This record gives sequence, C-alpha cells and structure tokens, in this order.
Amino acid sequence: MTKRTLAGWVWVVAMACVVGGHAQAAPAKPLKVCADPNYMPYSNRLGQGFENKVAQLVGHALGRPVQYVWASYRQQGGFENFLALNLDRHRCDMIMNLPYGDYEETFTKPYYGSTYVFVYKKSKHYDFSAGMNSPILSHIKIGFEAGTPPEAGLKMRGLIMSAVPFHTASSSSLSPKGPLEAVEDGKVDVLITWEPAVGYFVRKDFPNLTMTRVPNTVTFGAPERYLFFMSMGVAKGETALKRQLDEVIRTHKAQIQRIMNAYDVRILP
Repeated sequence: MTKRTLAGWVWVVAMACVVGGHAQAAPAKPLKVCADPNYMPYSNRLGQGFENKVAQLVGHALGRPVQYVWASYRQQGGFENFLALNLDRHRCDMIMNLPYGDYEETFTKPYYGSTYVFVYKKSKHYDFSAGMNSPILSHIKIGFEAGTPPEAGLKMRGLIMSAVPFHTASSSSLSPKGPLEAVEDGKVDVLITWEPAVGYFVRKDFPNLTMTRVPNTVTFGAPERYLFFMSMGVAKGETALKRQLDEVIRTHKAQIQRIMNAYDVRILP
C-alpha cells in the first residue's frame, strides 16, 4: 500500500468516527413534569388534558422529550403536600399548575388567567350580574367547591348553612363532572366553581348548562378575589429553566390559546 493510499484510508476512518460520533450523540435530557395521572381536564396518563398538551408544546419548543412523574394533586394534605413531596424534592423539573405570585415556589410568567363561575341551567335565566351579591342567591340552592374563595364569600353573606359543598379538588376518586350532574339533576340550582375544571365537561356533556363568571368584588371593606392567573412552577434553583419557560410562554401565546380554546378555558388578558 502506498503512502497516499494509506493516508486516504486514515482520512476515511477518521471521518467515519466523526460521523458515527454525531449519530451517537447523547439524547436530549428529558423534561420531567409532575402531573396528576387521572384528573381531567387537567391531565391524565393518556395525555388528554390541557396541561398535557401545553407540556408537550413546551418540550417540543425546548427540544426535550417530556417525561411524567405521576402524583395526584388531590393526595392527603392537598396541593401543598403535592408540591412538598414532588417539586420541592426535585422529583421533577416543573409542574403545569401554579398560581402566579405563589410566595413559596418559583413561578413563571402566567400562561393563562381564568375565574370562578356560576353554572346553571340555561332555562333558568338567573341574573348574576351583581356577582356574589346577586339577590337570587338567597332564594336558590347553591353548590360550591369546598376550600375555595366562593366558600368564604358564601360565609360572609350568611348563605353557607343551606349550601352544598363538593370536594372534587381534594378527592382523587371524584371528577369535576360530578357536581355538574347535581346541577343537571336539580339537586342544586347553581354551582360555583373554577371554570377550567368544568368548561370542558359543560361543552362536551352538558348542553343544557351555561356559565357566568363571578366578578371580583369588595364586600364589608375587604376585597374578594375570584380571578387568578396560572403559571408553570419550577424547582428551586432552576433559574435557567424558568427563563426558558418564560420565553416559550412569550413566543407561543397563539398555540397556548388554541389549546385552551379546545378545552373551553377562556383565557383572560
């Protein structure tokens, strides 16, 4: 073999090593997302919830495959315990559902805002224009999601004793669809609950029901808040990831809007 031929073979082998090295490059680090395995319309193991869809959008934008760490939002100790056992222990990189401004966790810019709603039969034509101060609330059977701002609002107005509490946000065996069935069956006349939890079901399964938003108000000199903005939460110290997520939220507003529209979550500005 001549020197020229030998040099040619050395070059071919070297290039093969380079190409092979690129082909066998380490895969992208998974983006670990803590999510509830069975809590539609938020998320489930089949990836059917709006949080699943937004998580996949984020993973695609960052070039990282999404890997779920399944844990119920509604475990013993509630959402705070979910955070403590999962995000705070770095079992995952992020969660999809954290109130904007949470003082104990690291949060991104909000990617949607929504409110509590009155849900009732279309045929009733109730007037809720005065929000929680609407006179009709003193004359009808009220259902509400326990442990939420509407419960406090009902207590302030002396309406809580005759109202019916539901516990879907604290029980992993219950669905937000259950209280809607109570409205449909006439067990309660109006349900006051979080719109993202029920909008999907109202549109899909309850054509006879409608929703009216509960406005923020000031009662007895104190503000009542029914509008909240929701962020993605990241593990403490993950400042680089937070910046990346903020950029994804900024540059993918239209895509996020389409996802939310598909689940009848009406994003507020």
